[in-house]
Amino acid sequence: MLSKPEASFITVLPLLRPHIRQLVGGVLFMFIYVACWPLLASLAGQLIPAIGRGELVTVIRVISIALFVFLVQKIAQFAQDTLFAGPSLRISQDLRSDLFRQLQKIELRALEKLSSGDITYRLTEDADRIGEVIYKTIQDTTPCLLQLIAVFGYMVYLDWKLSLATLLLAPLVAIMVGKFGEKVMIAAENSQKKVSELAGLLGEAIVGLPLVRAFAAEKWLQERFDQEVDQHRSARYQTLKLLALQHPVVGFIEATGILAILAIGASRIQNGELDSQGFSSYIAALLMLIDPISHLTTNFNELKQGQASLKRLNSIKNQPREISDINDFKPLSNPKGRIEFKNVIFNYERNTQVLNNLNLEIEAGSIAALVGPSGAGKSTIFSLLLRFNRPQYGIVTLDGLNIAEMKANELRTHLALVPQRLTVFSGKISDAILFGRKVTNEQLIKAAKLANAHQFIIELPEGYNTILEERASNISGGQLQRIAIARAVLGNPSVLLLDEATSALDAEAEDEVQLALRQAMQGRTVVVIAHRLSTVQSADIIFVLDNGIIVQKGSHDELVKSKGRYRELCERQFIRQSIGS
Repeated sequence: MLSKPEASFITVLPLLRPHIRQLVGGVLFMFIYVACWPLLASLAGQLIPAIGRGELVTVIRVISIALFVFLVQKIAQFAQDTLFAGPSLRISQDLRSDLFRQLQKIELRALEKLSSGDITYRLTEDADRIGEVIYKTIQDTTPCLLQLIAVFGYMVYLDWKLSLATLLLAPLVAIMVGKFGEKVMIAAENSQKKVSELAGLLGEAIVGLPLVRAFAAEKWLQERFDQEVDQHRSARYQTLKLLALQHPVVGFIEATGILAILAIGASRIQNGELDSQGFSSYIAALLMLIDPISHLTTNFNELKQGQASLKRLNSIKNQPREISDINDFKPLSNPKGRIEFKNVIFNYERNTQVLNNLNLEIEAGSIAALVGPSGAGKSTIFSLLLRFNRPQYGIVTLDGLNIAEMKANELRTHLALVPQRLTVFSGKISDAILFGRKVTNEQLIKAAKLANAHQFIIELPEGYNTILEERASNISGGQLQRIAIARAVLGNPSVLLLDEATSALDAEAEDEVQLALRQAMQGRTVVVIAHRLSTVQSADIIFVLDNGIIVQKGSHDELVKSKGRYRELCERQFIRQSIGS
């Protein structure tokens, strides 16, 4: 019985529909496999008395028939398992692919709260476990249930009174298995949570090892890792202890039942109510129930662990989604790049206002800079422009068109982001620039030249086919930054969003990237988030933000002449020569 709706495997059943022909074929072979069990029990009933009487001819004949039945059964079992394996593996693949598709639609702020290690574990180990449970269900659990029904039906045919005594044990076994199963599910869920936390810490540790060494904090990290490992061991031990306890308890009940049946059967033979051949067949059939009951017990525990995995995967589906496009969206042809925020109010959480009635205008083709302290709302403006979030009140327009009325994908072709924290996927340099877009080789090279990247790329051993290693560790930070700029300008966007693209570079690399940026900025609207005010002195207009509102705006010269927030920021960053003091 599935105890929690969010962990019900019924929700996964629609994934089996495309594989109905394979499943039907597997079921046919399953019936052949199951039908052999009562026949084998009957043959065992004939064989045992014949051995006792020394009837060699009968023994050889029965053994020959039994071997043939075994052969047919094993061929049917092989065909059944093979036909069921494909759909179960495909379900894991489809489930993983569907969840990754949904992962890409999760609201970015919600996504940032999830551990990358935890997500990785869910889409690998948890998805595989669900596929394994489905495979076990159709390949093992279902045949075992049918075997129980077929064999017990034969036992009823042989002696219904003896079968009634056998049946009295079934509820006790089922209750014990069910109670253990519920506890196993809780323990497995806790164990999976701990291994996810361990995976998350491991991911952070690998990325942060240089920093750890810089602070000589290896011992602290090792102790924290050992603590996570110990917690996972303890949680896993609880699961294994429950499983270890279940088998002897259920096994003792089964053994008690078999011994009781032997005693009752002996009494019935003595009273002439059952002959020795019939009792031999009955005992053979009874023994044939032990293995499927053992399998069902194990599979039920795995089902409960699978339910824990399914619950964890379904929690991804429950994350808040990026707002969908409206049905009657409006296209924007030949955008110029004029941006306007009109009375925009935005907050991520209740009672935490990030932008407060923001009004902002950026003319097409101009360079605008956003400055202010951390938390002033600069990154939020980028997030709203890219429609990662939508304002609670007010509108954001591009060339006069409300971006909420545009398709998100189309809007983002007109905007290009060069983030402060760069992300590239391992693969060819050409793939890092293309980022899934289909363009000509000439357009690719043009974008690289515009980003001042073409020359260093062709000097690499394989040119544009050079493989970027994980986190682009085989090229410099300045080269990586220029690849990111080439990626941004490849689609010829009308608006370029720069999040302080040179803040982490040395002087020589910064000069190369600044040249790339100057070339990339030509003919586009540029919005820059500035952490170092020396980088925005040439901006056409500077917006100074504080607590979600614009407290000043103007050119660099205008702002430093007037006393205010911008002048204070400049003084703090020692731009003395620009303020004439």
